[in-house]
Amino acid sequence: MSSQPSEFRLLVTGGGTGGHTYPALTTLRALQARLAASGTAVSVLWAGTADGLEARVTASEGIRFLPVATGKLRRSGNPLGMLSASNMKDMARVPIGVAQARSIVSDFKPDVILSTGGYVAVPVGIAAGLVRRPLVVHEQTVRLGLANRLLAKRATRVAVSSPSTIELLPEGVRERAVVTGNPVRADVLTGEPLKAVDSLGLDSFDPDLPVLYVTGGAQGSVQINELVTGALPWLLERANVIHQCGPNNLKEMFENTAGLPSALAARYRVLGFVAAELPDVLALADVVVSRSGAGTIAELTALGKPSVLVPLPSSAGNEQAHNARRLQDLGAAVALEGDLTFSDLRGALAGLLGDAGRRERMADAARSNGRPDAAERLVDVLLEVAGASS
Repeated sequence: MSSQPSEFRLLVTGGGTGGHTYPALTTLRALQARLAASGTAVSVLWAGTADGLEARVTASEGIRFLPVATGKLRRSGNPLGMLSASNMKDMARVPIGVAQARSIVSDFKPDVILSTGGYVAVPVGIAAGLVRRPLVVHEQTVRLGLANRLLAKRATRVAVSSPSTIELLPEGVRERAVVTGNPVRADVLTGEPLKAVDSLGLDSFDPDLPVLYVTGGAQGSVQINELVTGALPWLLERANVIHQCGPNNLKEMFENTAGLPSALAARYRVLGFVAAELPDVLALADVVVSRSGAGTIAELTALGKPSVLVPLPSSAGNEQAHNARRLQDLGAAVALEGDLTFSDLRGALAGLLGDAGRRERMADAARSNGRPDAAERLVDVLLEVAGASS
């Protein structure tokens, strides 16, 4: 930008899930930090769904929020299945949402609009074109989600998280595409292993054994919990284990592991949820067992963590399986799919827990495909687009 204005106006849209919401929040914080250095304030407005995650996040973060009506398109293998009453009702809300979004964009006059996907992004993205404001679409997954596919042709720039996404874009969109990576929260990159030992009371862990971190996401995963329970005595002979099982599964996990020999139990810590300690736990971990959502992949590669990935079978477009296979092909992970037993988990971990050299090679492969500076790259795109339009 030729001269820094005293205020930079950013309109954010996207949400419904953490995968759409948190990359936008991370990018916003990076933009604020960047412009604060030059004395430029960021005026931000987030347009989302009233009952979506983005409404709760913006409220807790002190970000101005306005709701936009939108509808969720429920996909079906049968084209006639798309003509359901729910789809028809929700699609009727889209014109209302576009009218609302047009009013919001006209009144706010953003320098640039950032869309991170989700159904609410569609009316705001359409309004960007109607009011002639620049639109940057960011895609977290390898293949564009439905909302971003609809908006990519209208976008000023399309920021993607993986180089392999470029070839999947329509030919006319590729020239406007840029690989930024998927923004990772800054605090995730600054964890300290000893802080995890102190905060979680892990003094009974064996320092001569690797640390395995198992997580099923915020709510936990019954599938992953069952795999770990079956393999636990074997695991604890070879590793220290931190297991985030989900708040609703904690009592059952305590019951399932009550009979562990004391020597093994000393190397096992089960937690319902890991919050502020997460960066330190990830820093301490030598191997991670987890789902393979876009945010998880971004964190594991930014940190250079070898992993065993158990994709969520119901993820949209089978995206988690695609992510897991990609990391496996890169030599950064082992992918476990299908009807799994605890012996499958043992088989995947056997060559990792006992071979520090292999863990290091996988860590290098993960790190070489990570983009810890993704938020800064996306900020570059936002500033470039806003500058070109001013």
